[in-house]
Amino acid sequence: MSRHGHLVFRFLMVAAAIFGAIAVLSPALAQTGREGPPRNVILIGWDGAQRAHLQECLARGELPTIKALAEEGALVDIDIVTGATDTKAGWTQILTGYHPEVTGVYSNREYRDVPAGLSIFERLKKHFGPDFVCVAVIGKRGNVGEILPPVKRQISDEEAAQILERQKQAAERDKARRAAKQQLSPAEAKPRKEAKPAEKPRADRKAERAQKQEERQMAARQAVRGQIVEEGGVKYLMFGGSPYYTMHKACDVWEYGLIEDEKVGSRTLELLEKYKDRPFFFFVHFASVDAAGHRFGENSKEYNDALISNDLWTGRIIAKLKELGIYDKTLIYVTSDHGFDEGKTGHSYAPYIFLATNDPLVKRAGMRQDIAPTILDRFGVDLSKLEPPLDGEPLTKPATKPVLKAPESRPAPKKPAKGEVQPTRKAAKKLLPAGAF
Repeated sequence: MSRHGHLVFRFLMVAAAIFGAIAVLSPALAQTGREGPPRNVILIGWDGAQRAHLQECLARGELPTIKALAEEGALVDIDIVTGATDTKAGWTQILTGYHPEVTGVYSNREYRDVPAGLSIFERLKKHFGPDFVCVAVIGKRGNVGEILPPVKRQISDEEAAQILERQKQAAERDKARRAAKQQLSPAEAKPRKEAKPAEKPRADRKAERAQKQEERQMAARQAVRGQIVEEGGVKYLMFGGSPYYTMHKACDVWEYGLIEDEKVGSRTLELLEKYKDRPFFFFVHFASVDAAGHRFGENSKEYNDALISNDLWTGRIIAKLKELGIYDKTLIYVTSDHGFDEGKTGHSYAPYIFLATNDPLVKRAGMRQDIAPTILDRFGVDLSKLEPPLDGEPLTKPATKPVLKAPESRPAPKKPAKGEVQPTRKAAKKLLPAGAF
């Protein structure tokens, strides 16, 4: 063999060795991207975001952040098939992966403290240890975030009568308020600009706000949560607690009632800076879409603008992750607790939501209870060892259970067949409130 032949042979041997090494290492190299376990996850909630309206905004180019996430990962349909289409039922199911029969949280009016150990926060702290960071930054004051403890207090017959009367009055006021609101169209419910009074001095406006706040606090002190039960001839006031009371204890930061998108977003950016060097799970909740829908209606400009605002702040969170050099180590999941009744100011039956993510492994549509298993599985938690078994399944894997679709109209209550015993929630209700009055 000539000297030139020897050089060619050696070159081919070296090239073969290099390509062989690449072939061996390629699975490991792939795991360094988003297909491997993340260091961090951020779950971002757009409370009350209707899927159809979100799709319309995307078609008009109004949601560049969601569009970019979908291009990196996926945008899939999520349907609500168990639990109410409201806030308490929604975020409880998203943060646990369970049906209401397990958590005891059926709706905004029928709920209890979620049993210990079932939330994403608690699961991740147990899996990774105390150095793992859990954070919740929440826009709403009520229905998501509040942390009232369970109560069982002995009461007299006189106090029981007073409580029942106050609850009855509160229920009547609530019923009248809802009836009046349903009679108004979104346009009628919207404040009339021409009737806007002359602006008052700043000191007067401040005094009025203080007065209203004092009135709200007084109403809260007079409110009675829970229901009266009798055991052995003794009456007790029992309240099952807020759904988030126990789970919030697993968090390093739990802040709620921030209301405005800017406050939620800015606080999130501060906490990302603080915890950038530690692995974390953030739950970031924006309340403006739901608030705009209730006040102005789902088809209003205000509702649309709130979606754009949520997209803007989601984009700023992602920009912060990139600035900190941790975006490539972080999975983002954007979803909603419920949708909105088309063109209306409520969500009595609004089961169509979504999941937008930069996770390239999300491949299929699913149900609301599938979001928590997706996050836990991506973090490396062995779902087969969780007790009780999760009701949802990861969206990154083929489903082993039927993936149900929500019907267009609310299903009628199922009547038991002749001789069939209809399951009830009577026993569970003993620990549930009659309503948050």
